[in-house]
Amino acid sequence: MATWNVNSVKQRVPRLLPWLDQRRPDVLCLQETKLTDAAFTELLGEELGRRGYAVAQHGEGQWNGVAILSKVGLDDVVPGLAALRDQLATGPDEAIVCGDMNIAPTDADVFDPEAYVGQTHVTPPERAALAELQKLGLRDVVRERWPAERVFTYWDYRAGMFHRDLGMRIDLVLASAPVAGRVRAAWVDRQARKGSGPSDHAPVIVDLDEAPDGDIGPVVPPPSAPAAKRGAARLPQSRSRP
Repeated sequence: MATWNVNSVKQRVPRLLPWLDQRRPDVLCLQETKLTDAAFTELLGEELGRRGYAVAQHGEGQWNGVAILSKVGLDDVVPGLAALRDQLATGPDEAIVCGDMNIAPTDADVFDPEAYVGQTHVTPPERAALAELQKLGLRDVVRERWPAERVFTYWDYRAGMFHRDLGMRIDLVLASAPVAGRVRAAWVDRQARKGSGPSDHAPVIVDLDEAPDGDIGPVVPPPSAPAAKRGAARLPQSRSRP
């Protein structure tokens, strides 16, 4: 499964649909769709249905908005973080959350903590809210798998931040213990941040039970790799599935 802050799904359609065909996630959580539910369905409903995805949306028009695309069904969808807290406190043991939170859990998730003091993504109230979710048993599966690695998921469009790898890790996959124990690979698809018209975020992919591409990561291709090595690190055009 994957999570991707597309920073306006309407602008990202030329990249989103080919990416779905290439990576073939069973479940994709989209953030910052910036479309109402009706507009999202009109724009992508037919294309996603053709690819076998059921869709749940919670959109707000010009701002925010999330959607879940699933090839394995969708049941009991409840929007909102308050409802999520209630479900985690009393609900099933197996849970995974890919939400529009945009929070860097620690200073290790920011290229320069001093540059972001007092700014969004790193403020004490944001981190405290995230910590409350984690107290309910959710684990940060990417950081667990790569505890000491430099891993970013967002790079500002300005000043060549992406090419200099000056970013933040603010796109999270949080899972309950039973699900976290099934993780076989967890990585950032940095390739999707390249080229023309990208989002300023890259998708985060987590493989449960089996890893079609192997236990790669944490960032593919690694930003500091020589050109030849980067070419070798790129994934196949399509992922094998049973």
